[in-house]
Amino acid sequence: MIGNMMIGRRRLLTLSATGISAMAIGGLSARDARAADTVRWVSPRGTVEVLDDYPYWVAKKFGYFGDIETTLEPGPSDATATVKLVDQEQADVGYPSPGVFSLALAQGMPLVSAFHMGGGDVFSFAFRKGEKPASLKDLEGKTVVLGSAGWQSICDPMLKAAGVDITKVKYVDAGWPTWGTALKEGKGDSALSWEGLRAQWKGQGFDFDYWLGRDFSKLPANSFVMRKADFDDAAKREVYGRYFQGWAAGLEFGKHNPRAATQIVMEQFPGLASQMTPDVAVESQMQLANVFAGRMDERKKWGYHLPSSWQLFFDVGREIGQITTDFKMEDVVKNDLIDQANSFDATKVKADADGFKLSDAYGAVNVEEIAKRI
Repeated sequence: MIGNMMIGRRRLLTLSATGISAMAIGGLSARDARAADTVRWVSPRGTVEVLDDYPYWVAKKFGYFGDIETTLEPGPSDATATVKLVDQEQADVGYPSPGVFSLALAQGMPLVSAFHMGGGDVFSFAFRKGEKPASLKDLEGKTVVLGSAGWQSICDPMLKAAGVDITKVKYVDAGWPTWGTALKEGKGDSALSWEGLRAQWKGQGFDFDYWLGRDFSKLPANSFVMRKADFDDAAKREVYGRYFQGWAAGLEFGKHNPRAATQIVMEQFPGLASQMTPDVAVESQMQLANVFAGRMDERKKWGYHLPSSWQLFFDVGREIGQITTDFKMEDVVKNDLIDQANSFDATKVKADADGFKLSDAYGAVNVEEIAKRI
């Protein structure tokens, strides 16, 4: 964490092969070899006590991962840790933003994106109530508050694609998890946010206005990345295909019964449940579900990468100098596992969702009303 240090205009986090030690990440340790049917996933957020990963907890509860041994690890809050850990074989699957993924590629990390969670752009820019500008171009000359310096790699492509002169935008790293508080206290003009978090901030009394990425951006959001060596290994690739099938089934469950998906997460994390009412929690889940199902009319299947969206991201990244290495989109963004991932038993998943017994508190949540306001 850099505290309230201003981030230099061209300062994006440098990714180094030795940037994260096993000691620094506590429970994650390097492995000489991995059991064939074990997959360890690492978060980009520094915590797993969030609603964002609801498909995983649903899949764990209903056995959608089959006989694969799975773990969900928080990792450090450093935005780039998720790719470093996968590259160093301290985790198997990471969940970076496209910006962080591109930084990893630029540093020569042999990774591929194999399952695209966010079909729509999950990110947004928050403003104090009444201070939302008429145009994102009005951010020129203003300051955007971040929770990690690495998030600049998220903001720059979004703003550039929206016609903003990013050389005139300043960034401040206010630290995780306090950057929303920093915006509320007037320590910046805007703050990066995302769907799901938007509802949580509302529940915490952060009454912000937003420019939503889904309304102006055609760029992709976070995806699951893995080592290219594992992708190229037929036996390991088959395991990952079954693993992503568990996530896809969890996404399908959440589409059918958002209240149940939310309740499952809250039962897993009572501390998180104490921070939100059931209504706010379900709204958070439904915001996320909208992004996960984003542009599904074009994608058709869970996890599918839209080539046009990813190519646009890489083109913008090269235009702003965030990507300087030469690689082809089709070499690093893969849809090879998507058919296998979507071969789950859809009838069983729907029956599981429809048959889930809601608590009284979650049974009282009106999803139709929430759908109108998100």
